[in-house]
Amino acid sequence: MLDAIGVPGIDDLFDEIPATLKDVQLPRVPAGAREMEITRLMQARAAQDGRWSSFIGAGAYEHYVPAAVWQIVTRGEFYSAYTPYQAEASQGTLQLLYEYQSMIAGLTGLDAANASLYDGASALAEAVLMAVRLHKSSRRVLLPASLHPHYAATVRTIVSSQGVELVTLPWCPQRGTLALQALDGLDDHGAAALVIAQPNALGALEDVHALTDWAHAHGMLAIALVNPVALALLAPPGQWGARGADIAVGEGQPLGVPLSAGGPYFGFMTCRGAHVRQMPGRIAGRTVDATGAPGFTLTLQAREQHIRRSKATSNICTNQGLVVAAATVHMALLGPAGLQRVARASHAGLQRLIALLRPLGVRPRFAAPCFHETVLDLGVPVQPVLDAMRERGILGGLHLAPWSGELHEALLVCVTETKTEADLDDYVQAMSAALAHARHPA
Repeated sequence: MLDAIGVPGIDDLFDEIPATLKDVQLPRVPAGAREMEITRLMQARAAQDGRWSSFIGAGAYEHYVPAAVWQIVTRGEFYSAYTPYQAEASQGTLQLLYEYQSMIAGLTGLDAANASLYDGASALAEAVLMAVRLHKSSRRVLLPASLHPHYAATVRTIVSSQGVELVTLPWCPQRGTLALQALDGLDDHGAAALVIAQPNALGALEDVHALTDWAHAHGMLAIALVNPVALALLAPPGQWGARGADIAVGEGQPLGVPLSAGGPYFGFMTCRGAHVRQMPGRIAGRTVDATGAPGFTLTLQAREQHIRRSKATSNICTNQGLVVAAATVHMALLGPAGLQRVARASHAGLQRLIALLRPLGVRPRFAAPCFHETVLDLGVPVQPVLDAMRERGILGGLHLAPWSGELHEALLVCVTETKTEADLDDYVQAMSAALAHARHPA
């Protein structure tokens, strides 16, 4: 092979790498270790992370992932061919994307879905830009203060250089939802869209029907930011208000993607059929060939890899094809009834935990209903309580003080179907001991 390409030796193929980098020593990596030794080493290092019972949530949710999901997805057919750059040669991948799009569109109640985006936060930013393109006469978008701060920061980063003005709307301190009265003074200013999170970052369920109708009555698009598991129980965005939301986005991690050091995640996006030409990314479609046999192809490719940069709706570099494949398998295995059981178990678990905590003087902070996470008022400094629970192997929730000074004694707690009654009892016992110490320190 070297002779054929006219290169003297292997090292000449890598002559652009500085010699100082080639000679770097890795003293902590054993030389010539056997497979069994490497396995033990990696197990020992993994054990340093600990085994925790997590109640954190806040955008990253621990759901049970059937073993079959990743056994299927890590087959070579999926693992090495999950992006259809050559559509004609990627029929299996295209069919999977078509099935994924169909499931996500059905879950959100809207007409069309793209083949995914990077994550939920960037999907929201793309929805904001999409709404501005569709509206044409306004570059203002209304964001609720109850939006996850990481999402808000991502949106600001992506759209700030594109002349989009973001207006933050306050949340109601009693209900934890978007304050409807905050919308009263906005009539004369106009905006392209209103973002509606369901549930919001505080776990509260918004009055999505009233908010959607208000947006449409004032010439705005309604952008839904949703949890896909919650949609197994709650009204889908396509059924919000009289006309339904215009665009729906969210984070797909709860669908078959385990928690793993911050990723990988994927964002999903759906919209009404009338808006599909402004949807970023790609859409896989089903067709027939010259002989009438069914086949799959990319029917929309509105990204700069396929068309001129100036005409692209987005400069998304890749979709999250592998985790999308996992989500598709996950949804296919669970089916609508299975996803609904997951949602019901998660909601019931949270309600049971709230009931068990009431005798300890711990109460939900807000009056609005919730799905599977909520804000609790502890009445004592939160961090020492979380530290004490951590010593018992329990990650008790997320301290909300960094989000808002008003929530300095508040804790965001989440329960999913992975938590058993014994897990909830352990949580309550750990919380009880931590609160007793906080209220009556020795």
